[in-house]
Amino acid sequence: MPTQYLFVFAQVHDEFRIPELLSVAELYGFDIKFSEDPKERDTSRPFMILELKSEEHARLLAGRCILIKYVCEFYARGTSYEEMHERNRLRKPQWEKYIADTSFKFMVTAFNHTIPQRRQRDVVEGFAYMDFQGKIDMKNPEITLACFEEYPDRRGTIREKIEGDGEFDEVWFGRLIDVELARPLAKKFDVKKRAYFGNTSMEAEMSLLMANQTLASPGKLVYDPFIGTGSMAYTTAYFGAFVFGSDIDGRQMRGKAKPPGIIRAAAQYGVANRIMDLCTFDVTQNPWRCGELFDAIVTDPPYGVRAGAKRLGRKNQRQPKEGPPPVHVERPDDQQYIPPTKPYELSELARDLILLARYMLKPRGRLVFFLPTVTEEYEEIDVQTMLCEGMEIVANSLQNFGSWGRRLITVRKITTEKYPPPTFDPAHAVTENADVHVPAHKDFREKYFQGFKKNGSIADSSAQEV
Repeated sequence: MPTQYLFVFAQVHDEFRIPELLSVAELYGFDIKFSEDPKERDTSRPFMILELKSEEHARLLAGRCILIKYVCEFYARGTSYEEMHERNRLRKPQWEKYIADTSFKFMVTAFNHTIPQRRQRDVVEGFAYMDFQGKIDMKNPEITLACFEEYPDRRGTIREKIEGDGEFDEVWFGRLIDVELARPLAKKFDVKKRAYFGNTSMEAEMSLLMANQTLASPGKLVYDPFIGTGSMAYTTAYFGAFVFGSDIDGRQMRGKAKPPGIIRAAAQYGVANRIMDLCTFDVTQNPWRCGELFDAIVTDPPYGVRAGAKRLGRKNQRQPKEGPPPVHVERPDDQQYIPPTKPYELSELARDLILLARYMLKPRGRLVFFLPTVTEEYEEIDVQTMLCEGMEIVANSLQNFGSWGRRLITVRKITTEKYPPPTFDPAHAVTENADVHVPAHKDFREKYFQGFKKNGSIADSSAQEV
């Protein structure tokens, strides 16, 4: 029979919480039952009760989900301690097995508040009816009983440190199972401490969330077609996957020293042996001669704010010259040929990326990528029109920066049909076809640097590059 577990989350990246839970559950092959009440799935609150078949499943979630702070076996909740204690007494069959000879301690804490130590003692004494006979052990107890008070958000107000103490919205109680097992990884992969990084390197916490969306695990093969300085490679490799990366600009991958910068940073995390190879090529002129190679594709495509996306070609086509082609003569000072590039418009890139994923992913494989959007112009159809036959949206989570935001899109390949390699023909791009919906992320770079002007005015002058 499923057991209820209390999950306490870090209040960051709220929209990423449920997709991460579902992805990790799929990775380990078990189901999560959410409450049917929409209020219980409110991600603006840090508390959520989930039903799982075993405590081991709760530990697996805590060990992999970056946004989880605490996991408890849930006992009771209430808008007052009297209500919570009354419900906790009804749950006695769950905790009575610990009464006789189990060492224990209590943890009393709060969200949006600091509880005075004196009242913490009063809270603990209120559980005297549980009549635990075991030893109180503050260092190494066999169980920890956790009590969480939830206070309203008071940011932006001036008040005394303990003002409003006891005026909580709800109190939660349960047996603590695990504490922040995965969250310390955000510090481990901190960009500031990395041996090699650039101005487009993804922040550690977000790259870990992206790795979880790929279902990275030992034996899987992951590809990043815009690898840059390798932020997603380190986290997916840390979870056991082998990584192949490519970029149109090899300098981003190599850096100025040897070995290549990505390899040096990967060695810092002990995963250099999981970086299979790094290649320089245009993703639209790729060398892949067969598909269904990868379990996942994960990337943060350049969208023109810090670095623009490029593809091979000239901005302005040259007129062909008349007469025979000139004869090439070797010269001792000849330099290596660098082919010309032209801008790669974001909506075209996103559409091409999904076509590439359909060709390169194994069935049930995932494509995970960021898509910047203009907040006021975004519509769900913007993402739906990017899809092609055989691909479906799994998750769409917004990281909001005000006037604009970036959406972490997770797409799954749901077909076993084999498709030919995509041609990446601009004639079939959404930007070239007037009969197709034009998404809000079209020409995002130009909109960003114009301050997202709407009807001749700036929509929100507070937009900042993040």
